[in-house]
Amino acid sequence: MSITAGRIEALLAATPTQLYIDGAFRPASGGGTFAVDDPATGRPIADVADGTPDDAMAALDAAVAAGPAWAATPPRVRGETLRRAFDMVVARTDDLALLMTLEMGKPVAEARGEVAYGAEFVRWFSEEAARIAGRYGTNPMGTGHAIVSRHPVGPCYLITPWNFPLAMATRKIAPALAAGCTMVVKPAKLTPLTTLAFAAILHEAGVPAGVVNVVPTKSASAQSAPLLADPRLRKVSFTGSTSVGQGLIRQAAQNVLRTSMELGGNAPFLVFEDADIDAAVNGALAAKFRNIGEACTAANRFIVHESVVEEFAAKVAQRVAAMKVGPGVDDGVQIGALIDDAAVDNCAVLVADAVDRGARVLTGGHAPEGPGSFFEPTVLADVPVDARVMVEEIFGPVLAITSFADEPEAVRVANTTEYGLAAYAYTRDLARATRLIDTLESGLLGLNTGVVSDASQPFGGVKQSGLGREGGREGIDEYLTTKYTLVMG
Repeated sequence: MSITAGRIEALLAATPTQLYIDGAFRPASGGGTFAVDDPATGRPIADVADGTPDDAMAALDAAVAAGPAWAATPPRVRGETLRRAFDMVVARTDDLALLMTLEMGKPVAEARGEVAYGAEFVRWFSEEAARIAGRYGTNPMGTGHAIVSRHPVGPCYLITPWNFPLAMATRKIAPALAAGCTMVVKPAKLTPLTTLAFAAILHEAGVPAGVVNVVPTKSASAQSAPLLADPRLRKVSFTGSTSVGQGLIRQAAQNVLRTSMELGGNAPFLVFEDADIDAAVNGALAAKFRNIGEACTAANRFIVHESVVEEFAAKVAQRVAAMKVGPGVDDGVQIGALIDDAAVDNCAVLVADAVDRGARVLTGGHAPEGPGSFFEPTVLADVPVDARVMVEEIFGPVLAITSFADEPEAVRVANTTEYGLAAYAYTRDLARATRLIDTLESGLLGLNTGVVSDASQPFGGVKQSGLGREGGREGIDEYLTTKYTLVMG
């Protein structure tokens, strides 16, 4: 049964739409708002406070004022606060999932999966809070003792994307809280509701006023510029496009801010001649169509050995042709709406370019008639490696297949990109799998699996896919500084 209009109305009425600054929800100082639309219908679902630069500075003021007390809060207390938040997120899975579906389009079943994934970052870092450690020992000369200690980096500016509204917020906020940092959070203007709902959960869990501040805005650059120029800010963490990340890095350089950048991706998916083809097909569907293909880890380029490429393509196309497209709130939907019409247009352009260069459309390839921002799940075969769909980040449900003759060629094609976030490979040859760990240029690698993300493991890329790591033991390090003290006498 599809979700009722009454339930949707009640959920939206209960969801905060104002700025969250210094422990309270309040309107924007200029009184402005902006609309958040449901991409499945094109209709607005909420008006959200449009934060101004003054609001952003008020949020930073609150974060700076709350910083010393939160840093001095015992790690166990910080961890238990996060654990309460974890329990609340899990208890409210259905509401958070539906809210994400309404503001960004993914099917509710997938949104529930994101709630579970996002909650894991809260639980993981609730446990890591008490494991922040340094070391102590005699110096090599025997003349004194060395103490190495870890400390919160200070006030942080966290910028989250629209494609995973909860998980990308928890992946930044939870380690910052565990480390003892305060923060200003700017959610994507397309999907601010989930972050505001999570802020309400943190408030209810007992996070003190001023520690977490959320300032949605439709003008990201106007908000970011004064924050990044303020010497009180000590870190910026961003998830989004490489071009925007490069601009933020340039701005962050003026005050030598700590930076974490999770940027674009163009993941290769290699299928070797010895692979279990049915398993590779299952992995391909997960790696490509998770989140409607709107993921930086999504497999973009399917590089398949020439001896199995026809079998792989036929089996993938058969599965993809059977996928149900529709609003994410409807039962059985596998492909929901893309985030907006511009995303649909981009998919259409990439498919047309590939076809012009000789690719074959095995299934899909078009945007169905409205309403909503939908694009058919698509499989392209015989795609030249220089087609735009093989070079650019797709961010949509388009699966492009090319072939290779031997392992060196496969690795060369896979690495021919400025990105280096995720990669996938299917092979039953253990020696080859071990070589791929060394030769594929990526921060994440899935061997015989199409899903690699895990809150307990480090997430991040190489080359123009970013700097730093989120999740795992490494995730909290991004929010800590290291101090060495020599004690004599």
